[in-house]
Amino acid sequence: QVSLVESGGGLVQAGGSLRLSCAASGRTFSMYTMGWFRQAPGKEREFVAAINGFVMSTSYADSVKGRFTISIDNAKNTLYLQMNSLKPEDTAVYYCASSTTLVLPTTPAAYNYWGHGTQVTVSS
Repeated sequence: QVSLVESGGGLVQAGGSLRLSCAASGRTFSMYTMGWFRQAPGKEREFVAAINGFVMSTSYADSVKGRFTISIDNAKNTLYLQMNSLKPEDTAVYYCASSTTLVLPTTPAAYNYWGHGTQVTVSS
């Protein structure tokens, strides 16, 4: 069984930064891909970033490339998403998820476990 708990969301002005955390239990990070997704009201859940905990390869959505950074602290079993230069369109509930595939999937269906999400609101 895998448990994922996100934290670090909040309200920030455009141009500001936030760091999201995802604490995991019940799984070894180095054996799986971890990802961040987000879902805005009335929209589908969309891929943000993913990282392979074994080889530390990463993948990003074009909309966040150069602004967001995904990372893992294996010793703490914690996944992070550093978000800089935030824009109002980044406003959404952010979810972390884990996948048993090693090829950095970008579709929600490829992920097996999900956290409950943390709200990020960026004001203009």
